[in-house]
Amino acid sequence: MTPCSPALLSLLRPLTPSERCLARLISGVTPIPVPRGKPVSPNDEISTPGPYAGRQRQYRRGRTMITETDKQHLQRCVELAEEALEAGDEPFGSVLVSGDGAVLVEDHNHVAGGDATQHPEFFLARWSAENLTPEERARATVYTSGEHCPMCAAAHGWVGLGRIVYASSSEQLEQWLEAMGAAPPPVRPLPIQAIVPEAEVEGPEPALADRIHGLHRRLHGA
Repeated sequence: MTPCSPALLSLLRPLTPSERCLARLISGVTPIPVPRGKPVSPNDEISTPGPYAGRQRQYRRGRTMITETDKQHLQRCVELAEEALEAGDEPFGSVLVSGDGAVLVEDHNHVAGGDATQHPEFFLARWSAENLTPEERARATVYTSGEHCPMCAAAHGWVGLGRIVYASSSEQLEQWLEAMGAAPPPVRPLPIQAIVPEAEVEGPEPALADRIHGLHRRLHGA
């Protein structure tokens, strides 16, 4: 056997990432885009329909980097949800906090009057558009007792609000409603980042799960 020259041996070594990328470009093969964000666990992987039908897209349902300050604001969101339930409404509450840590505005659900769009997260988005600069909106944080529905997530993204921290997820709510035999919501729940891919999302907060679950059990008489 004729020995290989050092130059030939060098061609047989494993390609570097840059060389592999160049080889793909030369061959005309376009790499599949990597989804933004790495799921926390396999349970957080979600497949969504649309232009990527047939391909698995993965979104984070949130992370667990919730600080003590975050927990205080989430506690207030749950208090607002309790106030909503006492007033005959659905138990959801939200708080908008500035980049400097000041509470700007808070609200809870007002859908009992017949307008199903009266969600607190939607109200906070509209309020911020009318009262804050784009820079202030980007630095603000929305705290909420439950993960945004697609309508509220879209409003959040359109007005350019910043971080979202929620106490309970849409997935948890779906599981609770199913267990109680309650009707599912008319709009399909989706992860926030399926609607706003660049959103910075934290949640859920396990310490508040039982309390929020209890509010929904009271709402549905379970």
